[in-house]
Amino acid sequence: MAMAVGHDGDEDVISAINTTPLVDVMLVLLIIFLITIPVVTTSIPVTLPKERVEVRETKPENVIISVDPKGDVFWYDQKMNTPRDLIDRLKRVSTMKPQPEVQIRGDMTAKYNGVGKVLYACQVAGIVKVAFITEPPPLN
Repeated sequence: MAMAVGHDGDEDVISAINTTPLVDVMLVLLIIFLITIPVVTTSIPVTLPKERVEVRETKPENVIISVDPKGDVFWYDQKMNTPRDLIDRLKRVSTMKPQPEVQIRGDMTAKYNGVGKVLYACQVAGIVKVAFITEPPPLN
């Protein structure tokens, strides 16, 4: 009784690479991309505004409202204690003919809440023209 241990010499080494799993993975990825691309590119068609730089003339009748970094609102240099104070002042301005423009100067580090309160007050008061004052970009 003998047991054969080792190799017979009939077995050849297979030197070809099995590419079937690679092809399967690539087909799955292709199907995933084909499914997700239409979802990403489909959107509601809208015309977006173009960026433009306008030179604003500061007219004496324009109202300048500032928002500091803490979110406090100022009518020129006078602090508005409550949103109701701001709305009351803006209502008086909204009845003027022609209606002056309200220019909002928001600090870059201010939270959006402060500027949002000013916009809301303008809407409630019936102000038609609202502008945001920004610093021009540096010239290179």
